[in-house]
Amino acid sequence: MKRPTIYDVAREAGVAASTVSRAYARPGRVHAETAQRIFRAAERLGYRSGAAGQAPGGGGQRNAIALVVADVTNPFYGDIIKGAYEAAREAGYQLILSHTNESPKVERQTIEQELGQVDGLVIASSRMTDSALRMVVKQKAVVLLNRVIPEANCVLIDAERGIRRAVEHLARLGHERITYVAGPETSWSDGIRWRAVRKVVGELGLEARRIGPCEPTVLAGLSAALRVAELGSTAVQAYNDQLAIGVVKGLGRLGIEVPSQVSVVGFDNIILDELVEPQLTTIASPLYRMGFTGVRNCIAVAQGAQPSGDPLVLPVRLVVRGSTAQRKRNSTSPARGTTMVAGSASNSATSMVDGSR
Repeated sequence: MKRPTIYDVAREAGVAASTVSRAYARPGRVHAETAQRIFRAAERLGYRSGAAGQAPGGGGQRNAIALVVADVTNPFYGDIIKGAYEAAREAGYQLILSHTNESPKVERQTIEQELGQVDGLVIASSRMTDSALRMVVKQKAVVLLNRVIPEANCVLIDAERGIRRAVEHLARLGHERITYVAGPETSWSDGIRWRAVRKVVGELGLEARRIGPCEPTVLAGLSAALRVAELGSTAVQAYNDQLAIGVVKGLGRLGIEVPSQVSVVGFDNIILDELVEPQLTTIASPLYRMGFTGVRNCIAVAQGAQPSGDPLVLPVRLVVRGSTAQRKRNSTSPARGTTMVAGSASNSATSMVDGSR
C-alpha cells in the first residue's frame, strides 16, 4: 500500500496541508481542537511524522518532562532545578531543561519545540499570557510554578504571608517609609508582592513607595539604589534577593550605610545572601520542594491523575540577618497612610496614590 502523505491527512481532517505541517512542527500555533482532529486523522491513516512518529498532543509515553525557567543564570532557579531533577530521577524520567531569557516570545517558542518530545511541562515563573498558557494546558500535562490559572495544576509560595512578616519586622524596627523595588513588568509574582506590601502598610499606617519595573538582577538593583536614596526611605523590600543585593551595594557606593541608615529585605533566600556584607535579611522560599513537587505532580497528571483545581501553597519564613536594624530617629517622616509609586530607576517622576486602594 502507498504510504499516506501529509496531503492525505489534510483531506481526512478537512484542513490545509500547511495546517497539518504546523500542527507537527509548531503545535502551539494550531487550535487545540484542530490539532487533535489532525492527529486522529493521522492515526487512522497510519501517517507518521519524523523519526519519533508521534503527534505532539497524541499518545505514546516518552518518560520525559520539560522544565522551563525564565533565566537559568538566576540563583533563584538553582534549588528548583535540583528538586526537579531529583523527582524526575526517582520516577525514572528524563528532565529537559530550558531557559527563556525572561522573554514571553522565547518561552512560547521553546514550549512549542518541546511539546512533541515530553509527557508534560513544568513552567517556572512564566512570562506568557494566560491565554497562551491555556493553549498549552489543552495539549499537555502542565504544572505552573509561581503562577496561577484555573485550568492548570499550580504550585505557589505563600508570598503574601512572607511580605507581611517582612513589613511587620521593619515596622517593629521603627521604619515608617518602605520602598518596594519591583521586578519585571511581566512577572505575575511581582504583582502579588506589591499588592501585599500595599495591604500591610495600609493596615499598619505606614507609607509604601514603588520603584520599577526592574530586571531581577544585581545590576538593576545597583541602578535602583539611586532612586531609593532620592526618595529618602529608611527601608526597602525588594522583589527578589538579587535586586536587594544590588540595592545594598549601590547604597554603599553612594555613601549610605546598610543597615544603620537604610534597612533592606530580599525575597527567596538564595545562596548569595550569606556571602554579601552585610548578610541579607530575606523571605526564605522552599525552592527545592517547589521544583520536586512540580515535577512529581506533572508526572502524575501525565499518567492520568486529575488536578485538584486548587493551587498548592508552600510556606515561607522570614530569615533575619544583618541588613536590617533599628531605625535612627534623626529625620522627618512624611504623612502616614499614603502609597507612592515611582517609575523605573531612570525615571525621576514620583506620584502619590491613595494607600487604601
